[in-house]
Amino acid sequence: MKIENGFDLPLPVAEAWRVLLDIERVARCVPGAELTEKLDPDSYRGKIAVRLGPVALSFNGMARFIEIDEAARRVRVKANGSESKGRGGAEASAQFALAEIAPRQTHVAITTDLALNGSVAQYGRGAAMIGAVAQQLVDQFAARLGAELSSETPAAAAPAAPARPISGFRLVFAALWHAIRRMIAPPSRPEAG
Repeated sequence: MKIENGFDLPLPVAEAWRVLLDIERVARCVPGAELTEKLDPDSYRGKIAVRLGPVALSFNGMARFIEIDEAARRVRVKANGSESKGRGGAEASAQFALAEIAPRQTHVAITTDLALNGSVAQYGRGAAMIGAVAQQLVDQFAARLGAELSSETPAAAAPAAPARPISGFRLVFAALWHAIRRMIAPPSRPEAG
């Protein structure tokens, strides 16, 4: 399934590029994620925990840069992971493209091709719902990164919080509510008088 989403950073494009290539910094801002090993300059191991209602899922996997095009401000990444209890896995190919939209504002467009397998694939039945949940995760990541960038305390001085599972139930509910609100607009009331 193809998922498209994005976010804005309050940085010039050259600075946003440097920040987003700092994998250790980025990983701290991804909800439920933990970077566990740097294999080489382009490959990393990590894990991510997700809670979908009563089901807790934990994926262990690897991500690798396939292309880093500084001139075009574009990065392609391949990632794969297996659920720690053997309930399936996921493979993804993602492209991140940066574009300056104002002197100190950069938009990051993300295009992901995602494939789920095993019993975890049941969560991929509704592509629109998965896309909405993905945008919620991207929004949380962007908020965390934005807070870190605007913090007066250097990120290196702040202790890293332990990775907590993402509340998938809350994300799914928020995504569903957002979709319903977009589809159903309240009827307009005629003005009295």
